[in-house]
Amino acid sequence: MKHRILIVEDEEKMRRVLELELESAGFEVEQAGTAEAALRLADRVDLILTDLRLPGMTGLELLARLRQQNAQTPVVVMTAYGTVESAVEAMKAGAADFLPKPFSMDHLRTVVGKGLEVRALRDENRQLREELGRRYQFDGIIGGGGKMREILATVERVAPTRATVLLAGETGVGKDLIARAIHHHSPRRDRPFVKINCTSIPENLMESELFGFEKGAFTGAVQAKPGKFEQADTGTVFLDEIGDVSPSIQVKLLRVLQEREFERLGSNKTRHIDVRVIAATNADLRVALEQGTFREDLYYRLNVIPINIPPLRERSEDIPRLAGHFVGKLSAELGASARVISAEAVERLMGYHWPGNVRELENVIERSLVLSGGDSIEAPDILLDTASPRAPAGEWSLPAGMTLEACEQAMIRDALRRANGNKSQAARLLGLTRNALRYRLAQMGLESKDEPG
Repeated sequence: MKHRILIVEDEEKMRRVLELELESAGFEVEQAGTAEAALRLADRVDLILTDLRLPGMTGLELLARLRQQNAQTPVVVMTAYGTVESAVEAMKAGAADFLPKPFSMDHLRTVVGKGLEVRALRDENRQLREELGRRYQFDGIIGGGGKMREILATVERVAPTRATVLLAGETGVGKDLIARAIHHHSPRRDRPFVKINCTSIPENLMESELFGFEKGAFTGAVQAKPGKFEQADTGTVFLDEIGDVSPSIQVKLLRVLQEREFERLGSNKTRHIDVRVIAATNADLRVALEQGTFREDLYYRLNVIPINIPPLRERSEDIPRLAGHFVGKLSAELGASARVISAEAVERLMGYHWPGNVRELENVIERSLVLSGGDSIEAPDILLDTASPRAPAGEWSLPAGMTLEACEQAMIRDALRRANGNKSQAARLLGLTRNALRYRLAQMGLESKDEPG
């Protein structure tokens, strides 16, 4: 589709020259002899090329009126040779670019092309913001059951505030989605959303990642670098798996939450920031408090608005809607022939205990779409991990002759074996924080309580 350019120029001969040149370059052209006439045509064009000197309303006044109307159309102004002040004033008023007279036709084409690129970028950014808004709309978060409705009602009340939120729930329940929904429904929606996965950053790098560093702060620091908190200034920081943060970093996080200030590594300059903090954990921080692995003052700073997201097995009424959503989403992405899921297949999903929660359900649906050869997903297409089925309530007991303490130690040793000695991975297998696992290992005599992380 051809781009449409509006020429605003009171000299008819000049309008005609510009019209012929732009039409030969492949554009459609509209003309206006006054700013008043241009305002009536502004919504119909992709770019406005206007002289600053016009009868009646001037080009600068035209820019001001377009800004009042919140028009997205880029404006390129033509200025007399040597009038730099006018060009600067026009740019301050919102012009996308300017053309000093006299100008060559090649220069005209270049400036018009750049102006249209600006328009394309604006449109793309607007579409992305609208898409993000739709994705994180409250009614776009799948889950019609009573528990999820209560959570979304809380999110709706909390989002417009700057209150700190602590999201709790098992891995895969959707804490990341809830955190992004809070941000995208807050006054900070157009500002940065910076996610920090506290388990993926080595402990010796955590401080520099969070707070940045100065040149020469350590070997290899060849230039200064801002940290995650600086990158999120005026926006939102999402601290995922906060329970795995070491005690030394907990102290620094407490200061950021209380004072909204910090220093980069290797600097004495105090930096002030304005961020909203959302934290998430799959561990019970109250247990960590009792064990002394998590600071009580930091816990209460984070736990201003607690939101506990239940596991999928406790809201099985959401499974049919979630399954249907994933089928529709993934079938298009994968080019699969199946577009629906049968009632028998849904019944099979409803009978599973979902240790991996919503994330596991999405993976199962994706696998079923790949393996299914029909127009719908049937029960035999649903392949579930039934190696460790959930024990029925009231039927579980300790092995004969084994105490609870011995059973716990056996589970810890087995998790370490399965994780090849990796304590962070073993902690995730056990549903513990790394510090909580270290505390238990110290009780077992396998690790010093005072050993640094």
